[in-house]
Amino acid sequence: MPAIPASTRTSLAQRLYLHAKQHWPQLTDVHVRYRGPFGYVEGELANGDRLTLMRLRYGGSAHRWGPAIHTPSTGGYQDAIWFTGSPQEALDLVCDLYVSNSGS
Repeated sequence: MPAIPASTRTSLAQRLYLHAKQHWPQLTDVHVRYRGPFGYVEGELANGDRLTLMRLRYGGSAHRWGPAIHTPSTGGYQDAIWFTGSPQEALDLVCDLYVSNSGS
């Protein structure tokens, strides 16, 4: 898998942050860290707690990512091979699971 270009890293983080700001007011920030072909996404709540949300696998383009949903019970990620949406839509999916029910 090709390395994630710096411009794509910046673009992804900005797109996710702006989407969260518009659609997920419970999140004060979105953090993305990178390792190899993966971007690991966390959402920050108003109290400073961070929720591990998902892992995105770079697909060779700024708009092609394969999401994996974080599974708190195992601490791992479950590939969502059935999912065909954008990173922002993947963020909505995981926020529906974890942020809506976070009690914040």
